[in-house]
Amino acid sequence: MKSASATHERALRPVVCAFAAALALLVAACGGGGQPSSSGRRHALSAARQTSTVARPRATRPSRRKPASRPPFRVGSVTFELREPSSPAIADTHMSNRVSVRLLPTVVRYPAVGRPNGQDNPGATPARAAGPFPLLVFSQGYAMPPRAYSWLLDAWTSAGYVVAAPTYPHTDPASPDGLAEADIVNHPADLRFVIATLRRRNVSSRGPLTHLINPAGVAVIGQSDGGDVSLAVAADSCCRDRLVKAAVILSGAELEAFGGSYYSAGSVPLLVVQGTADAINRPGCSIELYDQAPRPKYYLELIGAPHLAPYVDPGPDRTLVGRVVVDFLRRYLEDRSSASGTLRRDGNAPPVASLTTHLTAPGAEGYCPGAPAP
Repeated sequence: MKSASATHERALRPVVCAFAAALALLVAACGGGGQPSSSGRRHALSAARQTSTVARPRATRPSRRKPASRPPFRVGSVTFELREPSSPAIADTHMSNRVSVRLLPTVVRYPAVGRPNGQDNPGATPARAAGPFPLLVFSQGYAMPPRAYSWLLDAWTSAGYVVAAPTYPHTDPASPDGLAEADIVNHPADLRFVIATLRRRNVSSRGPLTHLINPAGVAVIGQSDGGDVSLAVAADSCCRDRLVKAAVILSGAELEAFGGSYYSAGSVPLLVVQGTADAINRPGCSIELYDQAPRPKYYLELIGAPHLAPYVDPGPDRTLVGRVVVDFLRRYLEDRSSASGTLRRDGNAPPVASLTTHLTAPGAEGYCPGAPAP
């Protein structure tokens, strides 16, 4: 016959064991001491509910960091008054130290934190966690303010690019110094200065662009005269900037006045966009520069489109241009091979547009007044 004390001991043993097991599990889950993390508390509660009295090691839980934003982005913006040192003959003004400069007011749009709201948001918080982003520098057409192209600039920013739009001297109709198309010969140097300045600001210790730009991803885009300037910086020996990795020429041309020779010093992947009813930059101008360019190159023909409307007016042409430019940049500025198929599908959209990668563009033989002799 067992004693009363032995019977009491047997009765208490399961309770003590259960308490000890639960205590061991809680200590293991909390890391042996200190205030447990929220993930540690969740694991401890789960372990305490187990029916087994054997303590199991805590599994390492993955980080629950909030994922970075993805396109479409909200559009933030900031304006810089860039001053490019120059000779007195082409300067706009002089600094207090008597240095001659050309003034280049530049609006920079960038991907920002928050949902898109259909407008620019000056000073919005940059989406640095999702960057850095490639840099696009857009060059305006003659007698056109850069803001006229705002829809396209916003669309490219929302897609995940930092988009800079400088105002070249004597090109904006609101310029106090008046219009002077002959000043275009100075614009390739202006464009190169903008690229270099923004890349410097990207590595500065403070500012809205700090660490926001991917310095290895720079593209130039321009319309009309701005297309001429962009092509010179991308492919003319006079002015080529080797930081540029891709170029989009919207109704542009080669220009003899720049000097140098096209494609002799190399080139970059090229997207040429041209309206078939353009009476200002005739199709022969775009055909000529496309035919001479090395591959990879694309010719986007906007069927029945005039010179300016496809880039500034609402409609299927502008929507298509915005989308195809992003496809092209995804492929050649970001090296996404999967974008090739998307580019071809979006570019071949009858009756609005057709896209070719042939050695020569469709249509009449290329000829362009003002271009270098072939």
